[in-house]
Amino acid sequence: MEFPKELRYSQEHEWVAVEENIATIGITDYAQEQLGDVVYVELPEMGAPVTKDEAFGVVESVKAVSDIYAPVSGTVVEINISLPDSPETVNDDPYGDAWMIRVEMSDLGELGDLMTADQYKKFVAEEQGEE
Repeated sequence: MEFPKELRYSQEHEWVAVEENIATIGITDYAQEQLGDVVYVELPEMGAPVTKDEAFGVVESVKAVSDIYAPVSGTVVEINISLPDSPETVNDDPYGDAWMIRVEMSDLGELGDLMTADQYKKFVAEEQGEE
């Protein structure tokens, strides 16, 4: 399982890459592994507002349907238009080609609520221990 050091992570298993005030968001390697084969991805419209800790999309796998939660608040400035046609990309490349949305953040302070790679790795280990 991968935990890229340059990313930030939420307790809902989303990752965030930040460049100035733009956050690129996707789901983590752990999340895609738990879901199994992803067969459907639903993303918001361009210009849609997203609110920290609220659902902005849906990922459906052969096992379950799961909401995707926004790790930061802001406005959607770009969506990964290839994902709905190629949902399996989420399993193949969760930190690369399977990014989901880019958000212009409205509150950079929210980044402080996210975990570092080491913190997230520990969080996942604890979560796996509870199962």
